[in-house]
Amino acid sequence: MRDVLAGVRVLDFGRYIAGPYCAALLADLGADVIRIERRGGGEDRWVAPVGADGAGAVYVVMNRNKRGMTLDPACPEGREIVRRLVGTADVVVANLPPDVLRSLALDLDSLRRVKPDVILTTVTAFGAGGPWSGKHGFDGIGQVMCGSAYLTGTPEQPMRAAVAWVDCGTAALAAFGTLAALMAREKSGRGQKVEGALLRTAVAFNNPTLVEQQVIRPNRLATMNRGQTSAPSDLFRTKDGWIIAYAIGNPMFTRWARLMGEEHWLSDPRFKDDRARGDHGEIISKRMAAWTAERTTAEALAQLEAARIPAGPLYSPQQALDDPHIRAAGLVADMEYPGLPRPAPLAPTPVDLSETPGRLRHHAPTLGEHTDEILAELGYGPGAIAGLRARRVI
Repeated sequence: MRDVLAGVRVLDFGRYIAGPYCAALLADLGADVIRIERRGGGEDRWVAPVGADGAGAVYVVMNRNKRGMTLDPACPEGREIVRRLVGTADVVVANLPPDVLRSLALDLDSLRRVKPDVILTTVTAFGAGGPWSGKHGFDGIGQVMCGSAYLTGTPEQPMRAAVAWVDCGTAALAAFGTLAALMAREKSGRGQKVEGALLRTAVAFNNPTLVEQQVIRPNRLATMNRGQTSAPSDLFRTKDGWIIAYAIGNPMFTRWARLMGEEHWLSDPRFKDDRARGDHGEIISKRMAAWTAERTTAEALAQLEAARIPAGPLYSPQQALDDPHIRAAGLVADMEYPGLPRPAPLAPTPVDLSETPGRLRHHAPTLGEHTDEILAELGYGPGAIAGLRARRVI
């Protein structure tokens, strides 16, 4: 068995990252995922445009392996098409607010009236049960509300991460929950609602920091790239670039101190354990910076590797694309998309299964690429499809 989710149909009403990437991960594993978007294209189709048709980098990544159709789900004929689609579906993915779900008959009760065992996977910004549950939001709001951005940058200038880790983490957790719901349905015959939330993900990922704060009240402030619970843990400039390096735990710090020629630090109470070293991390970072300043990136990395101290080079996006390990390990794979001047380097399923791995099968759909094909599967003939198009339903 190669595609573990072969035979599973997913309707993707998602937008931007959290919903679409969840559905893409299911598609990687073999599910038939149908992306449903407005006739003119969803707003997420055009973010960071790279293609001749204006399609964006976010869209190309988040919608690989899917079929795509256009539809106005609010008009009566569009609602009927949605109803027919739901009747064939195992999972509906929709990162839409609860009131929008209800208005489009995509809430769990409405879906169950059509397909009793359907699974609804939703993503909200803030999660259910609180005063902000009805608010809209994006990735950065999760970053700033969980305490992460507060500890990134400086006390005068907090910073969010450029990578949308809250969105992507929520998508992965939503896919995880969807797989669990499919397994539960095999046993019970019942579907259920799977709900992810951006703020829930951000709080979960930053949970150790919150535990530390509540238990011992360190009231930490941002220290740029320098870690605070061990040292060295920082970015260091070399003769020709930058590296990051870490030493966590006494054995690793012992090797680092010997490499630096500071073996006497091993008996210094300021550096007795990770917490103490984190508290005095500025001293340790200064020593490490002096060491790396005398070496090229390659020289520094080679000596740190010999001492078994984790380290890596700071890359620009182009350097990441050119890295021989990233290419050899298959961490990106080039895929053509209509109208792109060169192939798109897509990251395949970011977890590898030895027997049923995810696969990149085909590019993200162009606008409405599979509309006629999908409607034909639902029993619409050519004349009916032409009529729907003339009436601007599709």
